[in-house]
Amino acid sequence: MFWLFHKKTILFYLLFASVLFYLCTCNLQVNIHSFLFLFIMILVTGATGGLGHQTIDFLLTTTPASEIVAMVRDISKATDLIKRGVDVRQADYFDYPALVEAFRGIDKVLLVSAVAFTDRVRQHQNVIDAAKEAGVKHLFYTSIQRSSDFVMPQVTESDLATEAYLKASGLVYTILKNGYYFEGLGYLIGNQVPDGQILFPAGEGKIAFVTRTELAAATAALLTGEGHENQEYTLSGSQAYSFHDIAREFSTLAGRDITYENTEAASYIAQQVAAGLPEVVASFLAQWGEAAKHGMLAGTYHTVERLLGRKPTSLRDFLKATYFPGT
Repeated sequence: MFWLFHKKTILFYLLFASVLFYLCTCNLQVNIHSFLFLFIMILVTGATGGLGHQTIDFLLTTTPASEIVAMVRDISKATDLIKRGVDVRQADYFDYPALVEAFRGIDKVLLVSAVAFTDRVRQHQNVIDAAKEAGVKHLFYTSIQRSSDFVMPQVTESDLATEAYLKASGLVYTILKNGYYFEGLGYLIGNQVPDGQILFPAGEGKIAFVTRTELAAATAALLTGEGHENQEYTLSGSQAYSFHDIAREFSTLAGRDITYENTEAASYIAQQVAAGLPEVVASFLAQWGEAAKHGMLAGTYHTVERLLGRKPTSLRDFLKATYFPGT
């Protein structure tokens, strides 16, 4: 009886070994590719920032924490990610050796673009060069929506330079041209319901707003999907709104008349400076008005809607949740 059991065990292992041999010879390429695809390592830079952190939040809903790496400048700010099992690595865009070390063993990198008023081009080039040296296979870059030829000195110029450098690097790339955050509306017109008038230098221009949360969800979907090699996507809302539209929605929600008046950039800057903003910041905010006026942010695309499987947040829903919570 023991011999019979032992014989069956041997036959089982022989059969198992035969199957493995078949997979490794007759279907070698397909199965090795499938096996390796199960262990794609994804690194997100700027992981303690809003977009980077939220992208990791969404990645964790579909991807094991062991396959996600967060790159940060200050590890003490990433304790929540560490507790969730994410590998946290310290590096700075200006520190090339640290970048190379952080990118070791990584397949895909999400380069969250550096903030304005820094040497963005140099930082981005460091990341691209380090990724190439470390053997990264695919780099995703968060650029800005450009539906017109309008150029913002602190944003568009460096994005164009980065995109050109990335395309020439030889790395597989995906460029994400992100729309203007709904959450950024408060910087432009204030965080309180307007008293009676919105003053902003956007003319009749429109913006295809999208929430940062929805951008993060779409970005995570692209990072974990296939078929995005050497592609460019504009991730904006599927509807564009003028500041007249914003005033009308405020009026409906507030139950009183609120209007929009286009103002000159100089007047807007002076108003913001009088309210306590540094002039350089006020000027930067005014540039977004000029960008809207010249159609840079008006293009509507359905990529976010397709990736989310639903329509993005509407203007009314955002205003209601942000300016009229609990109503």
